[in-house]
Amino acid sequence: MKISRVKGFSDILPGEVELWQYIEEKAREVFARYNFSEIRIPLLEKTELFSRSLGETTDIVEKEMYTFADQDANGALLTLRPEGTAGVVRAYVEAELYKAEPLRKLFYFGPMFRRERPQKGRLRQFYQIGAEVLGREDPFVDAEILLLLNDFFLIVGLDGVSLELNSLGCVQCRPRYRQALLAHLSERAKSLCPNCQRRMERNPLRVLDCKEEACLETTRDAPSILDYLCEACRDHFGAVEKLMRQTALVYRLNPRMVRGLDYYCRTTFEWTSPRLGSQNTVAAGGRYDGLVEDLGGPPTPGVGFAIGMERLALLLEMKETREAPRPELYLVWVGTAARQWAFPVVHRLRRSGVRAEMGGEEKSLKSQMRRADKLRASFVLIVGDDELKSGKGVLRNMDTKEQSEVSLDRVEAELLAPKLGG
Repeated sequence: MKISRVKGFSDILPGEVELWQYIEEKAREVFARYNFSEIRIPLLEKTELFSRSLGETTDIVEKEMYTFADQDANGALLTLRPEGTAGVVRAYVEAELYKAEPLRKLFYFGPMFRRERPQKGRLRQFYQIGAEVLGREDPFVDAEILLLLNDFFLIVGLDGVSLELNSLGCVQCRPRYRQALLAHLSERAKSLCPNCQRRMERNPLRVLDCKEEACLETTRDAPSILDYLCEACRDHFGAVEKLMRQTALVYRLNPRMVRGLDYYCRTTFEWTSPRLGSQNTVAAGGRYDGLVEDLGGPPTPGVGFAIGMERLALLLEMKETREAPRPELYLVWVGTAARQWAFPVVHRLRRSGVRAEMGGEEKSLKSQMRRADKLRASFVLIVGDDELKSGKGVLRNMDTKEQSEVSLDRVEAELLAPKLGG
């Protein structure tokens, strides 16, 4: 019986995974430049971590989380992580990382899970590269995060992405904006979709995040949050903008951008690409100064982001196709004695760092050469009874078709010399 994969869950196959490895390698390189340390957090967390941090009225908590009762803990609810920030902050608080060094710059890789309609660039199991800075509230670190992302996109060769910026204010100024927005929406409530009519009273800012055409039109002339910022938030955001201009990082103000999670405040941002269609966000994030305290830690400011791996890989695949790495050497043997000689040699070459391959079943020279060609091997070493007698193997460059002899009694030394790969 053939069993297919679960809807919304995808395999990352050879030919694809090499691009993912390249992205992760370059991410580590850029994070190292900015002095970030890696953290690895569990896939599974207590449900209250997300309901408390993300907000009860968010789409994620209301309808997208994979939640189930833990049979070994009196039915306590557990959830597959839908995002990474809450787990990182939980680890920061639980391990009391702030005691030894309050300032922490952390990054992570891994899968997230949301029960939503699968479509291009959006899966139910999706992967993110994320980063969090805990312990700094100055606008310079907001700018640093944005510059880090820009450096990363440059180093992986991604172009055509745009940065959008906004400020969501703070607990001092956001209530005043909330009242102004609620008054605007109340006069037009009948024009909103059922979801927005329901969430309007509890969290009117979420209405600005709706992609329904009727809601977009209804909120087109809604008041801008940038007009309601308190002096401290206005100064903070103004400093971020000034730093963007000083470093020549191009951006566009987008007062409608509210992000989908309740913990955000002040600086928020998205990097988007028109090549992705409606699901056009490649990376997003912002500041969340109250989250650590909400999860039981000391008052600690924070800012971070997440990159969608599937969307980033999709954009890079549009530019170029990466192939699986090919063997540096394919060892072709003819005869039982040659096979017995070849097996330990291949093992020693691999241990010395050579990508080497050989077959185990007895096949003709022609068949093995076809196999080496299919794998795109750089070199082929041919060893049979005649070669064993003479002590000389035949080394063939599969790109140039040139052939040379190799001494079998010192085959590793000769193959590891510049001849192989040179």
